[in-house]
Amino acid sequence: MKKLKLFSLIALSSTLALTSCGGSGTSKGGGTKKFVSKTGWKPNEKQGWFFAGKQQQQKGWPGMVYVEGGTFTMGLVKDDVMHDWNNSPRRMQVSSFYIGETEITNYEYREYLTWLKYVFPPSDPSFKEIYNGALPDTLLWDNKLSRNDFNETYFRSPEYDYYPVVGVSWTQANRYCEWLTDRANEKALMNAGIIAKDLYINESNNQGGTAFNMDKFKSNDPEMQGYINQQRRQQKSGMKTTNQRLLAANASPGSAMVQKFRLPTEVEWEYAALGMEKNREYNNYQGKAPGIERLRGLKGREKGMLLENFKQGKGDYSGPAGWKNDGSALTADVRKYPSNDIGIYGMYGNVSEWTADVYRPIIDEDFSDFNYYRGNMPQAVVRNGDGTYKMVDESNIKYDTLADGRLVYRNLPGQFERETIADYRNYRDGDKQSSLDYRNASDSATTFDMYNSPKKRFIVDAKGKVVMQKDTKDRTSAISNDVRVVKGGSWQDTAYWLDPGQRRYKNQNAAYGWVGFRVAQDARTNDKNRTRR
Repeated sequence: MKKLKLFSLIALSSTLALTSCGGSGTSKGGGTKKFVSKTGWKPNEKQGWFFAGKQQQQKGWPGMVYVEGGTFTMGLVKDDVMHDWNNSPRRMQVSSFYIGETEITNYEYREYLTWLKYVFPPSDPSFKEIYNGALPDTLLWDNKLSRNDFNETYFRSPEYDYYPVVGVSWTQANRYCEWLTDRANEKALMNAGIIAKDLYINESNNQGGTAFNMDKFKSNDPEMQGYINQQRRQQKSGMKTTNQRLLAANASPGSAMVQKFRLPTEVEWEYAALGMEKNREYNNYQGKAPGIERLRGLKGREKGMLLENFKQGKGDYSGPAGWKNDGSALTADVRKYPSNDIGIYGMYGNVSEWTADVYRPIIDEDFSDFNYYRGNMPQAVVRNGDGTYKMVDESNIKYDTLADGRLVYRNLPGQFERETIADYRNYRDGDKQSSLDYRNASDSATTFDMYNSPKKRFIVDAKGKVVMQKDTKDRTSAISNDVRVVKGGSWQDTAYWLDPGQRRYKNQNAAYGWVGFRVAQDARTNDKNRTRR
């Protein structure tokens, strides 16, 4: 025993010696103590030319929950009673991110519409499609054999302010995320004193393409010079110089910026819904508890009551009067029911949610088991002949067509025009290499269709309305590059769909009365000190 103790002490001493032999520039936690560039210049040195800015810890934006990244088993871990075979278990790694505490509400979406109406008035013929194309489809509440009360009240009436917005397509949800990124950064820059807090009082700053956006701010566009406090910007970014050439060369958004908002990926959504971080013993999860195991209260006033909003059975959406089970016949307030273990509401019911991913029956974890996402379409800013960025204006707005014939903008006036430089939606599943008829398959991802899904074609009728033509050819599948993964159960679903491992798909340009969405953000760093318990 004494020999064993002596050996342990020698091993420990050797480990400490090896650890302390690192360079003098590293701290105990592995971070940098005092950095000096290999050029010899210190960070932000006044006599230098490079100003890296001040490092600041990222703070969560209001309404966002931090989800620490990790590894987990994605998919179903129970019998696949429907035999879909599209959600078999697989090990995945997720990096840290932020996700919305709740779904986007009617109140929040009306903020967006009001801003569009103010900056791009629908009465202006140049802007008439911008506001109209962003509106949710409230007619989805109509039912041929039911009273239709909600099509006029649900979205507009104040009593439904904090209910999840529905009737918003995947395409519209992405436009909202882009708008939210600009507005959140606008507010952060106001709080930092970099742009004026009375920006909206001045009409000239908020009409059409003159409105604030991050494209113009990050590129130091001349249009921004009128209302940016450059002195304050220098102070916040650590630029210790008045040399205008140096300031222009070092221009960057700085640490005051809010991370871009986007839809969560499928793997992020499922990982956040499970919320297993606290259900852990050292480095082992104690197991998933999706579905019916966690749906009823176990003590107090909630004992025996359903804690999520879903359909209990045929003709039973809320339970009997006087004992209403979940108490909601349709949607409910986004915070009516308890959150999961990490503080996220509504992941097990109320409304299903859009995710970013293009749907495929099989997730290709062999190629990527880290931050998996199908749907990458890298874009680049279009440049003019003189090298400057091409800006969208009233004359060159581009639109996508929704399933109901309305047009939804791709970019707003004042933003920079972008073009897709690659399309990886079909990668390793639907591309030429995946085809059984490799020799005759097309190289183009847009013309080759592995799944033989319906083709969408729009025409303008005699009244000037855009109408989608029905595809009359025989088709074998609805799977295409235009369908996106929908996760989670809704008020009209039975408990089967509440398992986070379940997955469905819907047309990205169509809207549904039971599908909403929430937003996500990247975390700037995935590093975190290891915790023990």
